[in-house]
Amino acid sequence: MKYFVTVNGSEHQVELVEVLGELRVTYDGEPLEVRYEEVDRLGQVALFVGQRAFAASIEGGPTQALVTVAGHVYQVALEDERERAAHDADRTRARTGGDLKSVMPGVVARLLVREGAEVARDQPLLILEAMKMQNEITAPAAGRVVAVHVREGQAVAAGARLLTLG
Repeated sequence: MKYFVTVNGSEHQVELVEVLGELRVTYDGEPLEVRYEEVDRLGQVALFVGQRAFAASIEGGPTQALVTVAGHVYQVALEDERERAAHDADRTRARTGGDLKSVMPGVVARLLVREGAEVARDQPLLILEAMKMQNEITAPAAGRVVAVHVREGQAVAAGARLLTLG
């Protein structure tokens, strides 16, 4: 799985792949020998990078955290590939409106609006089931549903048009 990690404003790519029970890590395309051990359930970890060991304190949640290592504080934001695609699509829709496209392959589980419906910003429009998760697709801005391009139960590819807003 690929992750996009922003540390104090600088973005990096981290890829994690499990091979025969061993976790392989690449950092900005370079292999990295790294492992960690939880010291307690309060965010204290021992971090091992190559032959070096560090004590780290992690405060925050799964997508935003403050990490303290040797007295230095790092602000860290984390997105996986799926989240990045969804956030990029949201940013694009917020700027342009128009067609709402699927950011990943999936199945339209439920349509929540019909053609001609007036919608508010962030109103749920449909539920897209992908990777065994139900993803709520919302309106990027207030407007009207000009066209519905899918039906319930339909499989869609990444990039497929779902709805057009005007």
